[in-house]
Amino acid sequence: MIDLRSDTVTRPTPAMREAMASAEVGDDVYSEDPTVNRLEKEAAEVFGREASIFVPTGTMGNQIAIRLHTQHGQEVICEARSHVLDWEMAMMAAFSGCLARTVAAERGILTWDHIKPAIGAKIYYRAQTGLVSVENTHNMAGGTVTPLPVFEGIWAGTREAGLPVHLDGARIFNAATALGVSVSKLTSGFDTVMFCLSKGLGAPVGSMLVGSKKAIEQARIHRKALGGGMRQAGILAAAGLIALHEMPKRLHEDHANARLLADAVAAQPRVAEIDPETVQTNIVIFKLRGKAENSGGDATAFTAALKEKGVLVSAIGPHSVRFVTHYDVDRAACEKAAAIVSEQLRALTA
Repeated sequence: MIDLRSDTVTRPTPAMREAMASAEVGDDVYSEDPTVNRLEKEAAEVFGREASIFVPTGTMGNQIAIRLHTQHGQEVICEARSHVLDWEMAMMAAFSGCLARTVAAERGILTWDHIKPAIGAKIYYRAQTGLVSVENTHNMAGGTVTPLPVFEGIWAGTREAGLPVHLDGARIFNAATALGVSVSKLTSGFDTVMFCLSKGLGAPVGSMLVGSKKAIEQARIHRKALGGGMRQAGILAAAGLIALHEMPKRLHEDHANARLLADAVAAQPRVAEIDPETVQTNIVIFKLRGKAENSGGDATAFTAALKEKGVLVSAIGPHSVRFVTHYDVDRAACEKAAAIVSEQLRALTA
């Protein structure tokens, strides 16, 4: 099977498996795992921060950050399709006692002009804004990239408003690759940044939360409360070190493969709606057209048909389909998948 459902399906590289097998370990809850300690130190250095913490999942990293920056009864401003809203099990409410204040933005790119009107008025009988949370790349907007000048406007605005700002940077290395800038520069104005080792970077498990020393000290408390104390986690951190230092170098390959798939879809405009120019990273999202005017095609049936032909993809709505490219699907596999997708799209015109 050619698996394009997500970049979370990657398997550890041979180098990762070797490093995991020989990793030096200790008890990380006692801060005695040397491999975890090294990963946390080096992740902080890559992002130009004082400290970082290794967490099992990106969701845990994001939710720890929200808890760090807010108080119960506050609001968190985020984009209307953001991961912290739709895919983190309402933990913003359950763990931090906060409400999402959503703002719809074209292609998922929040700007200060979007955010400023959503900030709660400074009156005692209105819930106050506690945090602004931004996502880069934006998963459900199709892996779109927020450029540095947009972030600079957000950083300046939130500083003036006295608000912290968090980045869900699950795929921030994809964004940095697309923009040709370092992750440290692209994220320098955020109070905290979460990034995943287990998506495009290919590690089997784990994410990092980076920030100030004080913030990460508090984050350890919240990680423990969420069950994230993993003891001899150096086995996982060993793979994370390779993901951090080696895997960003090849992300441009995934981006090129995504564009290949997008071009294949765009070649069938009667049955599929996509603009390949909007495919900036490793995610391709398109809408199936129905036979009746202004109707949509059946995404679930389309994904089932592709599965029968050896290609796994995701239906992300009644009419929308998502492909995600990654390390485990090389150029040849993507070319084969593109041919199968083209064939299936042509079948819809029959």
